[in-house]
Amino acid sequence: MNIHIIDTGFFKLDGGAMFGVVPKSLWNKQNPADEKNLCSWAMRCLLIEDGKKLILIDTGMGDKQDAKFFGHYDLHGDATLISSIQSKGFALEDVTDVILTHLHFDHVGGAVRFRDQSSLQPTFPNATYWSNEAHWNWAINPNPREKASFLKENILPLHESAQLQFIKNGTSPFESIDFLFVDGHTEQMMLPVISYKDQKIIYVADLLPSSFHIPIPWIMSYDMRPLQTMDEKQTVLHHAVHENHILLFEHDPLYEAGIVEQTDKGIKIRARGPLTDFLAN
Repeated sequence: MNIHIIDTGFFKLDGGAMFGVVPKSLWNKQNPADEKNLCSWAMRCLLIEDGKKLILIDTGMGDKQDAKFFGHYDLHGDATLISSIQSKGFALEDVTDVILTHLHFDHVGGAVRFRDQSSLQPTFPNATYWSNEAHWNWAINPNPREKASFLKENILPLHESAQLQFIKNGTSPFESIDFLFVDGHTEQMMLPVISYKDQKIIYVADLLPSSFHIPIPWIMSYDMRPLQTMDEKQTVLHHAVHENHILLFEHDPLYEAGIVEQTDKGIKIRARGPLTDFLAN
């Protein structure tokens, strides 16, 4: 198995929204805000070579929205989904599977691109796209609070292409990837748990968007069920401490991955840095 970080650029979100009830005097030390109170966040995907499969986890924001849309998020950085995959020596046609942790625009936007000026198609023509039925139904019938995060142009073409399949809770179509299903951020978000040699890597998506979000109360205002997010974080972090799991951070602007430890003041980050620093040779 080979694992590649796929950078798709950075975007900005309101710092207060990203840290919820945590005072700015605390979170601003971790990820300083600009004059508009916006912080930069990564959109970090993962590409896994596993036998005959080439598996992509999440797809970033993509590039098909208009300038007004991107103006809200100040998309920046040189990397894109496609250029990053190509830089690893792969073509779009090589991707066999795309795992979508959930269908918010900054995770699924790159899954679909324009075929021409008036029609859309899946970015990866030979790939099976994986979601789950409960989250899919949640996304195509969105609640008013979450509606702006579920864009039909990002998700309906996947169903129309017949490339979409659903993973059932407790099952996996992959030999080396299992899934944790969590409901605090959004309904049935899927966290891939990758077995790499004798290690496990948890792609924590928006349960732990960055290493700064390790403290249990540090959760986003975007979460649909904040108290449940806190319980789910506690469970995942407890296992990460006792099993020495690697956490892969999708949105951390500085650190790709990290490991945690139990201290007298709760679970803390023990080390963080490039994913390769934590992988066994």
